[in-house]
Amino acid sequence: MLTQGKTGPVHAGLGQTGQGTTPAGTTDEQQAATWVRGMFGRIAPRYDLLNHLLSLNIDRYWRARTVRRVSEVLGRPGARVLDLCCGTGDLMISLQARSSAMVYGSDFCHPMLIAAHHKVEQRRLRSALFEADALTLPVADASVDLITMAFGFRNLANYQHGLSELMRVLKPGGLVAILEFSTPPNPVLSRLYDYYSRAILPVIGGWISGSKEAYSYLPESVRKFPSAEELADQMRGAGFINVRFETMTAGIVALHLGQRPG
Repeated sequence: MLTQGKTGPVHAGLGQTGQGTTPAGTTDEQQAATWVRGMFGRIAPRYDLLNHLLSLNIDRYWRARTVRRVSEVLGRPGARVLDLCCGTGDLMISLQARSSAMVYGSDFCHPMLIAAHHKVEQRRLRSALFEADALTLPVADASVDLITMAFGFRNLANYQHGLSELMRVLKPGGLVAILEFSTPPNPVLSRLYDYYSRAILPVIGGWISGSKEAYSYLPESVRKFPSAEELADQMRGAGFINVRFETMTAGIVALHLGQRPG
């Protein structure tokens, strides 16, 4: 089975272990993780609608391009694939459509997993879901060929521990793909994007989801997140090799790829 073996690092204080998401009012990693879990649980019913609406449906392209970049691993016979922070399952479903092997999805927010489960059942897919924190995965060492994360990594309470956990469960030579928001390098576009995320996104997101707090946190988490270059450096520092990234939609999104040595 995929979900067996030791579970990995435990939570610790933000100041002791490094950078991670820091929602307003939280003082340590446990509080940050609890806040993020509750926030995503509240917006789960309208999450897909808002993803497509607020991105002008471009989020579908970002995920499709990610699937293309990892297609070589998906095509391997018996490949083990894990989509972490899978949310409502969109990327996991796209990965399963391109792979004859089982694709697993994991998230620590139960309402998100319920939504993902409904999609899997409707499509009669083989994909399997399990609930777990990405920092303490119930997954055996060196057991996964490919790990993907779409717009979940920046919400981890500790990025360093997150990368260590990805490294632990990947097989030697295994691939990780992290799709995340980034800051556009063009100054004019960056200011426009900043205005949109501060002034427009919270209003629309809050009105539709019923949680303005959530859609104020989400753009703020992007502003606090490391740049594409910094994340690549963190991945190299965690031991990943062949680290590279590509930006999409004028730098709004970046896809990072890296391998476990061996």
